Amino acid sequence: MKKNLISAKQIIEKYNITYQTINHYTNFGLFSVMAKKGNVRMYDEVKIKERLAIISKLVNEGYSLRLIRKKLIGI
Repeated sequence: MKKNLISAKQIIEKYNITYQTINHYTNFGLFSVMAKKGNVRMYDEVKIKERLAIISKLVNEGYSLRLIRKKLIGI
């Protein structure tokens, strides 16, 4: 089963977050790059949608990104 991949540009348009936020979440380990097409990083669209929902909920509850990362990926 082939995953639906989405670029950072598409994430920006679809989920209304900044490129800097995508970079930060990627560098921090909250988003995983699934493939690269040239200079474009591609992400699993389902994972991004799920992660953004969880991150948003936990941020609104007052969790820091460090705690969120720990909850999501155990680091």
